[in-house]
Amino acid sequence: IVKGLREIERDIASGSFQWDAALEDVHTNIENALVARIGDAGRRLHTARSRNDQVATDVRLWAREHVDAILSKIKAFQEVLLAAAEKQIDTVLPGFTHLQHAQPVSLAHHLMAYVEMLKRDAQRFCECRQRINILPLGAAALAGTPHKIDRHFVAKELGFEGVAENSMDAVSDRDFLIELGADCALVMMHLSRLCEELVLWSSPEFGFVEISDAFTTGSSIMPQKKNPDVAELVRGKTGRVYGGVVALFTIMKALPLTYNRDLQEDKERAFDVVDTVIASLDVMTAMMRSVRFNVERMRAAAREGFLEATDVADYLVEKGVPFREAHGTVGQIVLYCIRNGKRLPELTLDEFRRFSPHVDPKIFRALSLESVVDRRNVFGGTARRQVRAAIKRARRDLEK
Repeated sequence: IVKGLREIERDIASGSFQWDAALEDVHTNIENALVARIGDAGRRLHTARSRNDQVATDVRLWAREHVDAILSKIKAFQEVLLAAAEKQIDTVLPGFTHLQHAQPVSLAHHLMAYVEMLKRDAQRFCECRQRINILPLGAAALAGTPHKIDRHFVAKELGFEGVAENSMDAVSDRDFLIELGADCALVMMHLSRLCEELVLWSSPEFGFVEISDAFTTGSSIMPQKKNPDVAELVRGKTGRVYGGVVALFTIMKALPLTYNRDLQEDKERAFDVVDTVIASLDVMTAMMRSVRFNVERMRAAAREGFLEATDVADYLVEKGVPFREAHGTVGQIVLYCIRNGKRLPELTLDEFRRFSPHVDPKIFRALSLESVVDRRNVFGGTARRQVRAAIKRARRDLEK
């Protein structure tokens, strides 16, 4: 039987296998071909089996293989982000809330945020893999089999970590595919957020990055244009993956136990979701290698919008001023700057003292961008010391 099946497998792989459309499905095609090759022994192939538990097993084998592929792609993308972060620890840019200038941060810290997102994605896939890696084979059609099979032996042979404990659940369960799809959707959401930033950052208004010509296109009529098409496509394909996950939920939502032919529809959606995620991770990894950061433009932007204001308030707090009072005082100083066309570091000591007698010359040390960044020297903060430590931890995690 095994010898005959391997011969059939080779014929299918080479394209020489003759499929018969008159037969019901792939299973009967293979079984009939096996009988033709090896005789009566081939008729024993289906003993203690059903197409139901065979398909459920095949889908789990496929899902397990592709989880491993996705994990490999996530790791490759994290390594590219880490390599970029290591080069950009000293680069300062505005951090944003509400897409408004908020506080200066290290570019490396910004990139490491995506490394953390992908780390959680990888953890979810690892957990999902455990639930995928349960053997349904032996459940037969829905009730199990009277034949004396050893399901645990088969599980070990096929690399499964456990055996489905309820035969009805085993043949009708597809929640592991929905979970796989949901994990893929989360990866795409994270990729889409980064793509959105690349689209914004590559515009003239930001000018923070330049994306390689290999990942952009020109306009059909405007010769000056350089459109971030690949980033936009990944952002758009996020919706495609979401749609596939919703379709999987919808297929399953009203199925009574056990197997129903509706489950034929799960394959196409799952295949497309996984293929899209793998392709998106591949192209994002290649594109991020090509991105050139405009360090000077980022630094110039970090000088705009009074990003040092919070540090002036923190400086007053360290002088004993209650935070809410310090907050109001700095608000008045910012208004003064706006009316007089000045930045906070351009004010004189006397100008600062108009608003608070607690100010001394040390305030100017607190107003440099590097000082503002490095004062956030708390675990998880943007201080360069903390960013270096975060990169080191991330590299250690990847090695595991």
